[in-house]
Amino acid sequence: MIRRSGPARPRAAHVEVGPPTPAVEVRHLVKEFVDRHGQVVRAVDDVSLAVREGEFFALLGPSGCGKTTTLRAIAGFEEPTAGEVLLRGRPVRGVPPFHRPVNTVFQDYALFPHMTVRQNVMFGLRMAHVPPADARRRADEALDLVRLPDVGERRPGQLSGGQRQRVALARALVNRPAVLLLDEPLGALDLKLRKAMQVELKQLQQQVGITFVYVTHDQEEALAMADRIAVMAAGRALQVGPPVEVYEHPADRFVADFIGETNFVEGVLEAREASGAVGVVRLRDGRALRAALRDPDVAPGGSVTIAIRPEKIALVPVDVDALDDADPGAVAAGAGVDARYSAAAGFSDLRGEVTDAHYLGTDVRYRVRSGDVELVVRVQNQGGGFDGAALRGRRVAARWRVEHASVLA
Repeated sequence: MIRRSGPARPRAAHVEVGPPTPAVEVRHLVKEFVDRHGQVVRAVDDVSLAVREGEFFALLGPSGCGKTTTLRAIAGFEEPTAGEVLLRGRPVRGVPPFHRPVNTVFQDYALFPHMTVRQNVMFGLRMAHVPPADARRRADEALDLVRLPDVGERRPGQLSGGQRQRVALARALVNRPAVLLLDEPLGALDLKLRKAMQVELKQLQQQVGITFVYVTHDQEEALAMADRIAVMAAGRALQVGPPVEVYEHPADRFVADFIGETNFVEGVLEAREASGAVGVVRLRDGRALRAALRDPDVAPGGSVTIAIRPEKIALVPVDVDALDDADPGAVAAGAGVDARYSAAAGFSDLRGEVTDAHYLGTDVRYRVRSGDVELVVRVQNQGGGFDGAALRGRRVAARWRVEHASVLA
């Protein structure tokens, strides 16, 4: 008997899976204004960003850098002069703010003082013609989410600053936006409350899973909260990356100077070492220092700057050659000699003297003068006593690991 075979099954096609569509994408965004003198001012200058779905993304920079204008272009409050904004892959030029899948939280909260808290939270739902019973239920759920379940009948004026901030968040979240835009939302709070709200806001974002785009001028706030940071200046995005990357490996001098405290040492790039990852920088007085060289376009012979964070530097007594035998308290209580900071090839140092020492509680801040170079050194306070006067004039070597210093063009 001959068995007839059935139709051959088609072979499954190989499907290329591309990267996920960003929640927010800004492509070559330009925004120009005309000032009161009739001059054209470019507030945003060719900015391109891609914010991932579910990401906490911070726009960080000083006043006037273009971060709020960029946020307003995403929200629809500003029409770009050039470039485009896409939300989940869809261009939104000409789409009004209330038709975009975003909500905005402002620094002044913008709550209606004549309405109750619940009515404020329900306001957007009423505008969207959500049935009253559903709107009330969703508003109460939003207030529970921000840990304000019992204030629905109060007026905004009866709440503290932190509570009003949470109400503004609840009102923004109740519409279930794809993206939440936050423009300096914690700026009006005192320091202690602001730090507490940073923790709460990050936890809330992780809980709801909504994409946050967060504008701030506070470097510590951005480092503590964001998954990635875009550092902006003069309308441009200078560096985009995770906090640890932006802090540890700044792209240029502005980024290094704006985020945290940094020492800058000027010189000329004399050579690249064989690995290409380390540069030898010659100072004006002839001394040579080694530092990480991450920019392949920096050529020997050009003027460069070495950037070193104060907490990356150790203070070593100059009369100590064998660091393993050094007295951990030789410089100061808490400024011990660490075995990591040896005179081996993986380290650089400058020798000089301590000109100042300040006790700051958690750490001690030193100034070290070495020729025409002055370094700030911060050493964690791990000891007990402190005598700043006795430390001034001490001869030390300020020593750091080569990879902890960066050569900047």
